[in-house]
Amino acid sequence: MKLIRSKKRVADHGEVFTPAWMVEAMLDLVKGETERIDARFLEPACGSGNFLVPVLQHKLVAVEQKFARSDFDRRQYALLGLMCCYGIELLDDNIAECRANMLAVLADYLNLNPGDDLYRAASHVLAVNLVHGDALTMKTTVGDPITFAEWGYIGKGKFQRRDFRLDVLTGASAFNAEGSLFAGLGNHEIFSPTKTYPPMTIPELAKQSGPMPEAAA
Repeated sequence: MKLIRSKKRVADHGEVFTPAWMVEAMLDLVKGETERIDARFLEPACGSGNFLVPVLQHKLVAVEQKFARSDFDRRQYALLGLMCCYGIELLDDNIAECRANMLAVLADYLNLNPGDDLYRAASHVLAVNLVHGDALTMKTTVGDPITFAEWGYIGKGKFQRRDFRLDVLTGASAFNAEGSLFAGLGNHEIFSPTKTYPPMTIPELAKQSGPMPEAAA
């Protein structure tokens, strides 16, 4: 892909895309984490997904290696891998493209169509995890504090969601510098979620994405 879309975007926003070979070299530095389905990755200037798409692809390889014999587990853990990918992007066309690219990777792996509950659940997750905002100000484009969902798979087809504000999470990292962005939050009572949701299944998550698309006539 081209490394720049226009000189104006470079001048206005510093937008330059990282080449694929460099992305892979950087991911090799944290190879162990890329092979963990539940390892969380945050790209604070995610563009159209140059980093996040390969991260998801690595996670899906791990899913296939561990759960190829169980279609049920394969689907649950593929969604969990997606749930553990986070991004922030200022430009509206980039964030839309990133969400579409990530969804296409998952849909291709699981052979999903837009009417599938898992496709719609994944679409909802991406709308939550990939934020249209500014990582420097830690606010969305409408001025609200950026909030991320911490997703967890609790078994039997159910997922747990807890929301945390980014500015609080960055404060948490000062208390646990050795860990990842979300590591050890449970050890610090002052870092409480802004909201905790009841466990949800894939069909329940799918409903969060809106009505099911109508079939073509």
